[in-house]
Amino acid sequence: MPAATMVERNLMIYRHTWLLLLAEVFEPVLYLLSFGVGIGQLVGRIPGLPDPSVDYAEFVAPALLATAAMNGAMNETTFNMFGKLKTDRTYESILTTPMTVRDVALGEVAWALLRGTLVTAGFLAVVTAFGLVHSPWALLVVPGALLIGFAFAAVGLAVVTFLRDWQDFQFIQLAMLPMFLFATTFYPLGVYPRPLQVVVECLPLYQSIELLRGPFLGEAGTGLILPALYLLALGGLGLAVAARRLEGILRT
Repeated sequence: MPAATMVERNLMIYRHTWLLLLAEVFEPVLYLLSFGVGIGQLVGRIPGLPDPSVDYAEFVAPALLATAAMNGAMNETTFNMFGKLKTDRTYESILTTPMTVRDVALGEVAWALLRGTLVTAGFLAVVTAFGLVHSPWALLVVPGALLIGFAFAAVGLAVVTFLRDWQDFQFIQLAMLPMFLFATTFYPLGVYPRPLQVVVECLPLYQSIELLRGPFLGEAGTGLILPALYLLALGGLGLAVAARRLEGILRT
């Protein structure tokens, strides 16, 4: 499969910079220690959850897992790909081979998906070592991270085609930071009035957190279907837009 060649190329490059992946694992660990463990000592139990025995660190951990998958995928298909697209002109030489623009798009999404999943798996190992995992259903976090990685990698790939210069990345941060803070990462949905709950429920990170939080806390059921379908549709739409936009950019 030609797209696999892009994944192989990125693996060969990242074998010299694999410490960057450890840095991406380290960031959510800091959030877990500061908010989940530190502030968690003041918060205690989370009201409104089906299981009243869940403490604050256990509530925050799956949200940080979803955030790690999001950031790992988005960083690859925005920051790194913008350099390849605008600065290094990497794809111009790649397209002189039999590879097509669609192969490039699929390969970059596949690599971002793999990177995001590796970051999530590393963070899952850390939270397991902290004693925050109590159910075998938590293993569903790994395929859930794959789906989250696919959705955000495809969206990032589409977004990067609209960026004009490096200053435009502030708009990405302007969207991602509030979403990280308000998508039930640190407190449950019930703290919002109902109109705001509807807005929060439409956020892709909220759906990502819902996909992971249930299995992480030992609650796997039909409630996972809607978040999975949401992320699958978002990823498919992002990939379709990205492929069409890249075709116009790289063929001009």
